[in-house]
Amino acid sequence: MSIWKNGVPQPQDLTHYETPTLVEHLGIEVIDATENSLTARMPVDGRTVQPHGRLHGGASVALAETIGSIAANLTLDSGEQVGVGLEINANHIRPVMSGYVYATATPEALGRTTQIWSIRIVDEDGRLVCISRFTVAVIPAKRA
Repeated sequence: MSIWKNGVPQPQDLTHYETPTLVEHLGIEVIDATENSLTARMPVDGRTVQPHGRLHGGASVALAETIGSIAANLTLDSGEQVGVGLEINANHIRPVMSGYVYATATPEALGRTTQIWSIRIVDEDGRLVCISRFTVAVIPAKRA
């Protein structure tokens, strides 16, 4: 059974989440969706590394929060509610020097007022780079 409000999303339909934002600047793009997960990738390049040439931990957190936020909002009725970040943590496991990293968000709890998402970030060989837990507050949507 799908967790998504409007069925399994098509990654190409999610580009409005990417421009013009930090997401676009970092090169993050949604690439896959299943019945209960959403995956994005981010390049490891001059935009996302620290001075020693390794993937910046903050870039990993930005990737985790991005895919978690998009996923959370796709489970809600956007006319009624929005999901906003409440708390995020990250454990950085291994360095990455080049290529892409891939973040997959899966829900741990989808409550009325809060959601909890686990985000696993892996390198191109599928090795764990970072694991993050993201808590989302579900709040009323602004009305015009």
